[in-house]
Order: sequence, then C-alpha cells, then structure tokens
Amino acid sequence: MSAGTSVPAVSVIVVNYNAGDLLSECVGAALGSDVPVEVVVSDNGSDDGSLAHLRALFGADPRLSILENRANLGFAAANNRALPLVRADRLLFLNPDCLVGPDTLGRMLAFMDSRPDVGMAGCIVRNPDGSEQVASRRAIPDPWIALKRILQLDRLLPNRGGRRLNLHHEPLPAEPIEVEAISGSFMLVSRRALDAVGPLDEGYFLHCEDLDWFVRFRQAGWTIALVPEVDVIHHKGACSRRSPLLVERHKHRGMERFYRKFQAQGYPTLFNGLVIFGIRAHYWSRALVDTLSRMFGRPRPGKAD
Repeated sequence: MSAGTSVPAVSVIVVNYNAGDLLSECVGAALGSDVPVEVVVSDNGSDDGSLAHLRALFGADPRLSILENRANLGFAAANNRALPLVRADRLLFLNPDCLVGPDTLGRMLAFMDSRPDVGMAGCIVRNPDGSEQVASRRAIPDPWIALKRILQLDRLLPNRGGRRLNLHHEPLPAEPIEVEAISGSFMLVSRRALDAVGPLDEGYFLHCEDLDWFVRFRQAGWTIALVPEVDVIHHKGACSRRSPLLVERHKHRGMERFYRKFQAQGYPTLFNGLVIFGIRAHYWSRALVDTLSRMFGRPRPGKAD
C-alpha cells in the first residue's frame, strides 16, 4: 500500500470474482467516502475484464491495491489474504456489487466510536429498487427455522409466532440495536475484535462463513449491531450468475459445516442424521429442478426468500 504514512479511518476489503462493471462502481463509491479510506480488491481469478476496467478508472489512485489470487480461493480465503495489506483500526468487508454513499462510512464509524462493545456493525441493505433486502437483518438459522422454510410454513402461516430467519418484514427499529446476524455483503469490523475472534473460517468456500463469524463474535463477548438509519444498495448475485447450481452446492455444503460445527452437539445422533439428510436432499431437489429446466429449455424457478 503506497497511500502515504497516514493511517486511513477504514480499510475496505472487496473480494471480486467476475463482478463486471459493478466492481468499479463499488470501488469508486468507497473511494468517494467522506472519511479517509484504503481499498484492497482481492481478486479470485476473474476473466471478465472487471480488473482491467477497474485499473483504467482507478489504477493511478494510491489508495487502491489489487491482490491477484490467480484462482478462485473462495470468499473467506480471499478476504483473509487481504488482511496483511490493510492498516486501519476498522475494516469493512464489502461485496463488489454493494454501493456505499459518500457519508455511509463516516456515519458507521461515528456509531462504532460511541460503542466500544460493538465488534461488528451492519446497516440496512437495500435492493436497487429501494426495498429492504431479505438478509439485511436476520437470525442465526437453526433446524426448526430450516424446517419451517423448507415446508414454507412461514408463507402458509405468516402470523404465527416463533423465530423467523429474515426480519425485513418487521418495522425498522428507531435506533441501533443488537442483532444475531447482519448481511454478509457489508460487515464493518473492529480490528480489536477481529484479533480476538480470528479471521473467517476458510473451511467454507462460499456462503455461511459470515454466519460462522457472527456466532464466534458473540461467543467471544462482542456485540453485533444494526444501524438502521444508514443504508447501502446491493445488486445481489453479481459474482454467482455464471454457475448458480455450483453456488447452491457450496451453499448447502456451508450449511452442513455450520450445523456440524455449532449445533449438532445439542441434538441426538438420529436427529443430526435427519438434519444432514435434509440439507443434502434440499440441494438434490434443486439440482434436479435445474437439470430438468435445462433439458426442457425452461427457466429455472427463482429461489424462495
């Protein structure tokens, strides 16, 4: 990093894998922040010209560094590879299809400065049309939440009680609140907390590594907070459009790893076997639908929220 001797207020880490022109929009928006930043793009072997376009626009900016991994290392590993390159006391892990506003980071930093107990903070993540994104604020999934989602009981009985995975249908809180989980597309992390908790678990390739981190932060005594008065725009899925079924495979593998790591010890062996079977069967059903859709030339049904 050659941005001089002054330490930035925020180090922004962006993992890129064929995000197209959105990568440059993302980096440009971060560089336009009203607080001093540095940006590290950790690229997982992109071949779509996104790096060339980024260099053409911002290659001369000393606040930008590009780390070329030459292969797709996965989300967790690519983020971790960037850690030795960043210098700030606050690190923003930002998806390449997520756009911050000029005052986003300054407002988030002001909140973090006022709450030393907060190890990680997120904001409201919105779709391009302004609606709140499904995973903007959520709970840590457990087997019962998963069962309700698979059986679509949340849709059939929307007013029934019990824990829900996604909380975007609930009214926005009036002030920052503690939450179990935020969106993995925008995670502002204290370096002190990161040093205490450790980096992302590279046993996950894509999906659920953020949930793993949320659990570990809370286990270590750090608060995860949502700041509802701040929002960003997330063009969801820019890096996963080429191989949606492969993404589903990694997602379900991540779900299984997360369950085995944090939840299986609380249930009997037979129940654990049923949960693992359910995760795998859910993937196989999606793979079958995808295969049949391709065979008969029909578009693959969208994923249920």
